[in-house]
Amino acid sequence: MLSTINTHFTSLDWAVVIGYMILTTWIGHALSGKNATIKDFFLGGKSLPWWAVSGSMIATEISALTFIGVPGGVYAAQGDWTYLQWGIGSIIARLAVGYWLVPLYFKEEIYSPYDFMGARLGNPVRRLVTVLFSLGAVLGQSVRVLVTAIILNTVTGLSMEICIIIIGAFAVLWTLMGGMRTVIWTDVIQFVIFMFGGLLAFGWLVHAIGWESISQINQNAGVDGSVDKMRIWNFTPPWENPMLGFTFWVAIIAMPFQNLAAFGTDQLNAQRIFCCGSAKDARKAMVWSSVSLITTLLMLAVGSGLFAWYYLNPPNAEIAAKFAENTNFVFPIWITTVLPPGVTGLILAGAFAAAISSLDSVLAALSQTSLSAWYGREKVEHASSSKEMIFRSRVMVCVWAIVLSASAILLNQGYASQDNKNLISLAFGMVAYTYGPLLGILLIAILPGRRSLNGLVLGVVLSILAVAWIRPELSQLAHFFGGSSLSEWMQNSKPKIAAEWFYPINTIITVVAAYLPLGRYVKLPK
Repeated sequence: MLSTINTHFTSLDWAVVIGYMILTTWIGHALSGKNATIKDFFLGGKSLPWWAVSGSMIATEISALTFIGVPGGVYAAQGDWTYLQWGIGSIIARLAVGYWLVPLYFKEEIYSPYDFMGARLGNPVRRLVTVLFSLGAVLGQSVRVLVTAIILNTVTGLSMEICIIIIGAFAVLWTLMGGMRTVIWTDVIQFVIFMFGGLLAFGWLVHAIGWESISQINQNAGVDGSVDKMRIWNFTPPWENPMLGFTFWVAIIAMPFQNLAAFGTDQLNAQRIFCCGSAKDARKAMVWSSVSLITTLLMLAVGSGLFAWYYLNPPNAEIAAKFAENTNFVFPIWITTVLPPGVTGLILAGAFAAAISSLDSVLAALSQTSLSAWYGREKVEHASSSKEMIFRSRVMVCVWAIVLSASAILLNQGYASQDNKNLISLAFGMVAYTYGPLLGILLIAILPGRRSLNGLVLGVVLSILAVAWIRPELSQLAHFFGGSSLSEWMQNSKPKIAAEWFYPINTIITVVAAYLPLGRYVKLPK
């Protein structure tokens, strides 16, 4: 249903959006080259420049989640800049991946970290980590689909379900068009537009209000003026309040584990490493992707600017109701209702396209890992030039797009009922199910000693169950299928601890369990 918000999105904006999508598609296709083999489709022929790969990493990491979620988080009642602390753990992990994991990976001709783990621990483990990645990718990327649907919902008034289906269709189109070459080059384009949009919004807000006024309003927020929305550091010890996620201790203890898993074991990011021609280039791409923190800082500043804007220019009843429903509408609505026609279309088209580029990345990664797990890496490589194998890879892209869209629709139903609608926390909480076990298995593949497959599987199961206990998704599923009393019991019995702590906890559980004397031992790595 159209509202007065939707009417601000003019025919000129639509023309810009359509033109931008067509132009980006054409450029991506023109730069993609010919995909004659599976290696071309999934790894870009291992010939892409490191700076393009690095830009693609940044665009995938940032995406619409940062563009929409970070300003919305700052605007929220308890929002501030403490999210920036997590950058410490991010930088530590990127250096570790660049200087430790990249050389290990480039010693072998592999398509994914799961090939590396499988070569050292056997095909059963390869299949297990592929399943873990697939589960984590569907859960984590469902949040990105949700964010993109918020953008589309803002300007069209279409239901979230219809918006999710449209997004899935676009992602399939871009993935099938040219494989990883198209994915990476379109990512680079989106990153440029992303930065342009963020800088334009920040410049507009500073010009209209003044940075001094923005700072003063944010530093004296709240009913009594005692809230500092520009606070960066939070040194609250975890034993005082284990539910706090944006703290210094989470940043230096938990987040290195999260980012090491994200860049070293998640094929969504790791696939880009393998698109480089050498370990040296892959290291450069990884280390320089730390520049993404500048984008995070920019969007935090935009969030403070938006808080000051609506403090000085209170929203009307309709917009205020949307903000009360979900603060993640703040930035898309501001872009739509405040910026001039044409500029609105360009920025939202860039945000929409960047989100699509993140989704086509995960579809390519899911397709590649599924084929390797199902047919075996050797068979995939042997038939890499066959039309049949390339056709199968495209079919898998479509299958995973359907799964991802369905997961996003289910997630939206649960998300709508939550009180805390911080999209950043939601995204990091969803990947907590699998990142700890994945990193644990990678460490097991590298460490020496007798390792038990039974123990490894036990560690993975315990890790996932631990996260399911403290996260709300399982109880929401129980409620969805009619188990309201079970759902209520699960909500009341779960321990109070931030999901971020389960990155190191689950890594340790998985590693320790693998060294228990439970039989079915694996051979030492050669």
